Amino acid sequence: MGTATAAGKNRPGTRAAWHNWAGNVTAAPARVVTPTSVGDLQEAVRRAAEDGLKVKAVGTGHSFTAAAATDGVLVRPQALAGIREIDRTAGTVTVAAGTVLKDLNRALAREGLSLTNMGDIMEQTVSGATSTGTHGTGRDSASIAAQIRGLELVTADGRLLTCSEKENPEVFAAARIGIGALGIVTAITFAVEPVFFLTAREEPMGFDRVTAEFEQHFAENEHFEFYWFPHTGNCNTKRNNRSQGPAAPPGAVSAWIEDELLSNGVFQAANAVGRAVPATIPSIARIASRALSARTYTDIPYKVFTSPRRVRFVEMEYALPREQVVEALRELKAMVDRSGLRISFPVEVRTAPADDIALSTASGRETAYIAVHMYKGTPYQAYFTAAERIFTAHEGRPHWGKVHTRDAEYFARAYPRFGEFTALRDRLDPERLFGNDYLRRVLGE
Repeated sequence: MGTATAAGKNRPGTRAAWHNWAGNVTAAPARVVTPTSVGDLQEAVRRAAEDGLKVKAVGTGHSFTAAAATDGVLVRPQALAGIREIDRTAGTVTVAAGTVLKDLNRALAREGLSLTNMGDIMEQTVSGATSTGTHGTGRDSASIAAQIRGLELVTADGRLLTCSEKENPEVFAAARIGIGALGIVTAITFAVEPVFFLTAREEPMGFDRVTAEFEQHFAENEHFEFYWFPHTGNCNTKRNNRSQGPAAPPGAVSAWIEDELLSNGVFQAANAVGRAVPATIPSIARIASRALSARTYTDIPYKVFTSPRRVRFVEMEYALPREQVVEALRELKAMVDRSGLRISFPVEVRTAPADDIALSTASGRETAYIAVHMYKGTPYQAYFTAAERIFTAHEGRPHWGKVHTRDAEYFARAYPRFGEFTALRDRLDPERLFGNDYLRRVLGE
């Protein structure tokens, strides 16, 4: 079918190394394919099955787990990209699975359209982002996957399955966040709406105040999030709400200082110093937490929701029942304060409404997220282990694409519809063509 391969065509006896964005996951697939059509992909899946090789699709590697790692056939879907169709009457856009969110957002803006909500990074492919449950923050609007209205899936037998609420609805209910376990997504149809303006208000705020007022801020804002700087009592809050416009983006100098110099350039240097001399981290944190000033600006959604992330890190994030997030965060702060840990990255807190996707971290419950990060190359295990102990005590569900140690036994308790998902997997992929070590751990045999 004319399927191209990467890395010198994977000569016999050689394996092309693959690693994720953070560098904490590596793999050596037997071959790498970059299909240029859905037919190419179907043929690659059939051939892998014949050769007794597992198959995994990988996006841009922004997951911190080994969800896409394989020693079999690694599918790079980047050539399957671009908008297929815009249906203004239905309010939908259909895009190929390898489309990068950044390209989708810009193309939609040119058409006067927008997603309702999105995460803060837009370097992922649409299939990678949705398959792992990527989300932003929202009182009423949910994750990117919750905005899916239809999808196409190549299954283990090489068939192309079309799924929506009306067509193969039981697959649709699960495959919107499928962790790559049910097949390879080839196209996604998203709900979109006419482009609108968001006014962002960023403001420093003390930890005690923001936690005491958390429910108030959540109720009063369409999109509320905040960052706490460990080793300090300081936070930075962000409130995004729809407005009439007009666009009033940050000035070029102000934007460069906040987004490039402070959030990337100086932050990179500070983290490098902290990695070399951990004792300096609390002092750096106090300075960093005071460096960002209050600002207000207005722009179209993707220019407000997203921001560049050039400082590489490793991340763990847990979804908690929203009513438990403040207590869990206070416990996290107390743990850091009494420990010898040195944490140079802020802790991020966001929210999401309940949704109806089987393995969504917000499935069936109002949710808040706590994300902890460590600079790339610094030991993260002690911090993440202590944080995970707190999060699991609060009925936490880990993000599928971020570091965690949970297994199928835990998820069977955490997700009421876990059995529904695994039964569907048994039907669609009984031989585990799309399996790997990560899926064996989180979904079971």
